[in-house]
Amino acid sequence: MAPGAPEDPAAIFERLHPKLLRVAYRMIGSVHDAQDVVQDAFVRWMGADRSEVREPEAFIQRTVTRLCLDLLKSAKRQRETYLGPWLPDPIVDDDGDDDVTLPLMLALERLTPLERAAFLLHDVFGLSFDEIAKTIDRDVAACRQLAARARSHVREARPRFQIEKERGLEIARAFYVASRSGDMAALGKMLAADVSVHADGGGKRPAALEPVVGLAEVMKLQARLATMFAATVSKLVRVGFINGLPGFVSQEADGEYSTTALDIEEGKIAAIYVVRNPDKLKHLH
Repeated sequence: MAPGAPEDPAAIFERLHPKLLRVAYRMIGSVHDAQDVVQDAFVRWMGADRSEVREPEAFIQRTVTRLCLDLLKSAKRQRETYLGPWLPDPIVDDDGDDDVTLPLMLALERLTPLERAAFLLHDVFGLSFDEIAKTIDRDVAACRQLAARARSHVREARPRFQIEKERGLEIARAFYVASRSGDMAALGKMLAADVSVHADGGGKRPAALEPVVGLAEVMKLQARLATMFAATVSKLVRVGFINGLPGFVSQEADGEYSTTALDIEEGKIAAIYVVRNPDKLKHLH
């Protein structure tokens, strides 16, 4: 590109692409839908009259956010009829540095789309309230109120006890081994008294239709699962961080993947999140 020449519009979008995907995924909770939103925004950006656009990044981010808000309206209706617990698509990485953890994403589900947008854009992505006001077509004072209400709702979902990363991965490995081998004594020592299990099969693979809560009930569930695992072959694919929580990806006897994320508080597993819905795991293959 010659000095002083305007940057190629496709190159501008490509530079922003990773950030746009992060915004869209955290707004929607679906990898596939986030990719569709970003692709739609690209088409709109390439077709826009760029002589009228003074700040390309702001224009593109506004487009992505508004498309997400439109999608959330229909997503809310779909999730009201979803079979069993709904969990966001699992994102697996090696560092666990994401501060938008799985429990926080679930807390965001309880917000209105505008509250979610104001909170994420300001508290997570650092946009000013002036820019957020332009993005969601509300005045600055209203945006501040939306973010404040969101903050009050999600405060409890923020991690109270930060576990050392390697220790978290050790617990994830130990949980996998104990659950597959049926070592109930080892499992019992890992679990908190009020532990809960949330399994998302989406009606496409077997999974409990309601959360299983309490140590006694979870141990009964794990005992039943251990009997099933003993008769099949389960393969550990990867240990890592799933939406910011220690966990693992496994391949079950039917060849399908599943992910298990562990919310650990004071060294004990307080919640277990399992995604088995194959539609939510395609990107892991």
